[in-house]
Amino acid sequence: MKKLITALIFGAISMNVYAADAANGEALAKKYNCASCHGADFKSPIDPSYPKLAGQHADYLNHALTAYQRGGKAFGRNNPIMGGMAAPLSDKDKADIAAYLASLPSNLTSHR
Repeated sequence: MKKLITALIFGAISMNVYAADAANGEALAKKYNCASCHGADFKSPIDPSYPKLAGQHADYLNHALTAYQRGGKAFGRNNPIMGGMAAPLSDKDKADIAAYLASLPSNLTSHR
């Protein structure tokens, strides 16, 4: 029983769990000028190849930002522009930005 409790405690400590702050995410999205490529409403990108971010799942957005930080390494996304934009973000910053973007109204749909 002691081993189980110890494992649970260390597991909880080692996890990067943050209470996401959408208001801070909005400020960070403005600071890093995300709208310059993804559109002022984050669902009207300036180029059709750029993703629509508004209403996207927060965990997906957080994972994507982490993958851009990794770059061409294992499980990374190799995009020099987004790699440079994501590089200075902390885990908390990524969670906050993801929470903000996920909270925005969207026209994204799932196939049924």
